[in-house]
Amino acid sequence: MYELLLGEMLFNDGDPQMGTAYMLDAARRTGDGALFKRAAEMAVQSRSGQAALEATRTWRQSQPGSVEASRYELQVLIALGKVADTEAPLRGLMSSLPAAEKESIVLALPALYQRVADKAAAAQAVERALTDALKDPTLAPAAWTTVGRLRAQAGDQAGAFAAATLGRAANERSEWPALLSLQLLATGETRAEPLVRDYLATPDAKPEVQIGYARALNEAGRIPEALAQLENLTTRLPGYPEGWLVHGALLADERQDAEAETVLSRYLALANDAADPETGADRAAGRDRARLMLARLAERRGDYAAADQLLAQVRSPDEALAVQTRRANILARQGRLEEAREAIRAVPERRSGDARLKVLAEAQLLRDHQQAPAAYALLSAELAKDPDDEALLYDTAMAAERVDRMDDMERLMRRLIALKPDAHSAYNALGYSLADRGLRLTEAKALIEKAVQMAPDDAYIQDSLGWVEFRLGRPQQARQILEAAYRKRPDAEIAAHLGEVLWVLGEQDAARRVWREGQRLDASNETLTKTLKRLQVSL
Repeated sequence: MYELLLGEMLFNDGDPQMGTAYMLDAARRTGDGALFKRAAEMAVQSRSGQAALEATRTWRQSQPGSVEASRYELQVLIALGKVADTEAPLRGLMSSLPAAEKESIVLALPALYQRVADKAAAAQAVERALTDALKDPTLAPAAWTTVGRLRAQAGDQAGAFAAATLGRAANERSEWPALLSLQLLATGETRAEPLVRDYLATPDAKPEVQIGYARALNEAGRIPEALAQLENLTTRLPGYPEGWLVHGALLADERQDAEAETVLSRYLALANDAADPETGADRAAGRDRARLMLARLAERRGDYAAADQLLAQVRSPDEALAVQTRRANILARQGRLEEAREAIRAVPERRSGDARLKVLAEAQLLRDHQQAPAAYALLSAELAKDPDDEALLYDTAMAAERVDRMDDMERLMRRLIALKPDAHSAYNALGYSLADRGLRLTEAKALIEKAVQMAPDDAYIQDSLGWVEFRLGRPQQARQILEAAYRKRPDAEIAAHLGEVLWVLGEQDAARRVWREGQRLDASNETLTKTLKRLQVSL
């Protein structure tokens, strides 16, 4: 008791090192786990890494079966960067855990090791510590998934794919190797896709995996396949609300408005019926998202009263800016642009970044309603406050392009590329802007090809490549590229470019057909409208 009191007094009175020493000595004398824990906490709070390590190691040696002792030692070693030494406490933790808790701990390990400097050593230490789990049929899928994620963090994509394959071989019905495969697919590891498909072919495949796969297909520009996956999901599990929500969102993005409205209404019916208290908050957020999307659909068909009614039902304060932005768009469509701008400015700022988001929303409103100079002035003033803000750099550059200030546009895009060398959108935007004006076409093509290397499946970048080929006087090459881009993602802007190439090649009927499809997709698309006016074509 004397040591405990003295230890706490010294710790609180400015001598944490001596206080920790008294507490640790008391823990050794009594073998009390609570005292070991307090000694470790005191060492951590006083930022004495070595003392914390001594306390946790002594604790584990004194109580080798203690889950808490192994967990504390593991955390301290990771914090100190002693990754190779984590094998023993992790092995002890796994042997001490109840069987029901092992899988969740195994799956949490990649996050625990995420910030260590030597990620390869982390992957090796964890794999050695999980030797028994990798041989256990019930734990092997999760264990191989963790090994794969750690290998991926270390840059070993081939090793990560091998781990996903071994995890699937251990149990083809486990979702964990499939989720690892989705992660690898997002980084360009195309060999992982069959593993995802094989899992989805098993009975009772988890809907989260199918939604993840649909999103990956969407990001790769494989829209019909993504829609097919979501249609399959809502047919297979008609009572699963989230499937309808994601399906409706993609349909809305693709301007299949009637189908989107039906699907999102079905989601709302299911989400309103759901009474699971654990998912209640998520469902509330989902209902807000669905109503925002339905309001956008109502706005597109000109039913502003229905849109406003839906917006009034959105409850979350986190969606306040989204709600006001939609209301502002309705006001602007009615010719009340200044009221629309005030509506966005009036949104309360609840977090530090909200003021910037409001500026971005107001600038987008101005661009959408042909007020490019005002948008450029607004964004330039905001960028002056933070010249290295990547989102502001991009938006300001695009606003500069709209007011034909190409010197400013190029300067800002090159600044963004310097800050973020993998910003494929910046390479693409700069290259396209030069090509569209017939400037430095060889350099424009090189910029777009750089973007293609970074995002080979992006249909919009393929559109830019086709357009620069056209500007270089190679319409046949342009046609092939643009037709492939349009098949991948039917879009009004791509339709405008493809139609013009067909027109120049003398295929006027085909050009008109593509342009009509583009109008059905987005009748107000600026590029399409200007193309038809310039070529003096009426459809």
